Amino acid sequence: MSTSLVDAKIGELGSWFKEVGRVVVALSGGVDSTVLAALGHQILGDDSLAVTAVSPSLSYEALEGVRGFAGQYSLNYLEVLTDEIDDPDYVRNAPNRCYVCKSHLFERLAPVARERNATVVVGTNVDDLGDFRPGIQAAKDYHVASPFVLCGVGKAMVRSIAHALGLEVVAEKPASACLASRIPYGVPVTIQRLSAVERLESFLHRMGHQEVRVRHHGDIARIELPPEDFQVALANRERIVSEAERLGFLYSTLDLGGFRSGSMNRVLGRKSSDEGDRQTLV
Repeated sequence: MSTSLVDAKIGELGSWFKEVGRVVVALSGGVDSTVLAALGHQILGDDSLAVTAVSPSLSYEALEGVRGFAGQYSLNYLEVLTDEIDDPDYVRNAPNRCYVCKSHLFERLAPVARERNATVVVGTNVDDLGDFRPGIQAAKDYHVASPFVLCGVGKAMVRSIAHALGLEVVAEKPASACLASRIPYGVPVTIQRLSAVERLESFLHRMGHQEVRVRHHGDIARIELPPEDFQVALANRERIVSEAERLGFLYSTLDLGGFRSGSMNRVLGRKSSDEGDRQTLV
C-alpha cells in the first residue's frame, strides 16, 4: 500500500479525532483496537483514554499483552471489570452472544465516558461489516463510534497504519477473538470451558504456533492451525494429546480445514440456507 495513501488516511483519522476532542477507546488487545488506541494517544494525548474490559473471556496472555503495550507507549490506560459471565443471556450462548457481551462492555464504559465528556470508540473496520458480528449492532444501539468505518479503513489499511506508526509487532499480529468464540452456539459458556480453551491455546503458543484456535466440542478439542503448521503439530502429537487430556479433553483433533477466523459461524449459514431465510449481516 502506497505511503501517500496511508498518510492521507492517517490524516483523515487525525481530523476525526480532533473534531471529537475526547475519546474512550475500547482496547481488547487485537490489531484494530490497538492501532486505534495508538492513534488516539498520538493525536489527543491524555484526552484519549484506552480501557480494557477484564473478564474470563479475555485470556491472560492477551491482558498481559495489552498491559505491556500500554506501558511501553505510555498510554492513558484503565482496566474495568465486566460481569457478562453472570448474565444468563450470555451464558446460554445464542448467536447473539456477542451483542450481549458488547452491551455489558458499553454499559461499563458509558459512565467513564460521561465523566470525561468523551465519545466511546471501537476498532471495527469496514471489512468487519460483511461478517456476522452482532456486536456491531450493540455499538449502534449504544451510540459508540467506529472511526475506521467512518473513514473507510479496512484491515489491510489498519495494518499499514500500524507499520507507519512504527508498531511492527502489532502490524504482524494474528487476528484474535474472545475465548467465548471457541464454544459452539447453544453450548453454555462457563469459566471451566473458557479456561480449558485458554490453557490449551497458551500451550500451543509456547510451542511456536502463533495462529491457533481450540474449538471446544465437549470431550473433543478441535485444533485449527494454518496448514503449513500441520507437520510441526504432528511431530509433537503426543505432547499435545497429553496436555489436552490433562485439561479434560478425551480426544484431540487437527482440523484439516486449517485456521479460520469465525469458523463457528458456518453453522449459522447452513441453518439459514436450510430454512431459506438468509439474514443480512451488518
